Amino acid sequence: QVQLVESGGGVVQPGGSLRLSCVVSGAISIISTMRWYRQSPGNKREFVASIASDGSTDYAAAVKGRFTISGDSAKKTVYLQMNSLEPVDTAVYYCNAVMFTANSYWGQGTQVTVSS
Repeated sequence: QVQLVESGGGVVQPGGSLRLSCVVSGAISIISTMRWYRQSPGNKREFVASIASDGSTDYAAAVKGRFTISGDSAKKTVYLQMNSLEPVDTAVYYCNAVMFTANSYWGQGTQVTVSS
């Protein structure tokens, strides 16, 4: 069992930055990949970024070059640094943990609003 708690969301102006955090607890030794997803009203949840247990990362085309995913194993935290934010980035951002067993866990989400 794994528990995920996101934080760091808020309201920011276009061009601004936010850093989201996802604190992980539980059976973290069997986590294969950590991912961030987002969902805006009326749209399906979409992939944003991922970091695997070997440190390799992947990004959605829409955020590549603006967002950076990273992890701090000592703090058991995964981050999503978001720069050059645009109104289209407005969404609820969710942290996701995928286990080596293929089980998947989700956090409760944190709201990001980009507006002038």
